[in-house]
Amino acid sequence: MPQIVVLPHPTFCPEGTVIDAPSGQSICDALLNHDIEIEHACEKSCACTTCHLVVREGFASLNELDEKEEDLLDMAWGLEATSRLSCQAILGQEDLVVEIPKYTINHASENH
Repeated sequence: MPQIVVLPHPTFCPEGTVIDAPSGQSICDALLNHDIEIEHACEKSCACTTCHLVVREGFASLNELDEKEEDLLDMAWGLEATSRLSCQAILGQEDLVVEIPKYTINHASENH
């Protein structure tokens, strides 16, 4: 069972943490199952970027990005080469280190 090291985030995980999660589960579900309330405005349907995170270690062990995820990531705040939508990133066998960006783009909750 791989471990996910979650780097400190001021809102979702101020101290950082290490969690165990089964291979085949999405990173988003693993975080939510361990009370790390990462945003997921589209209910994990790959229709927004609120669950965006950066995989600092273990990126190659995740499933490949599909075209829809790649297109959405282009709109994510703080995009990096190892960015993923946590609802689409499926755990493999290797441990991960992830960072939840400081900001997200949540069009549903922003005031216009």
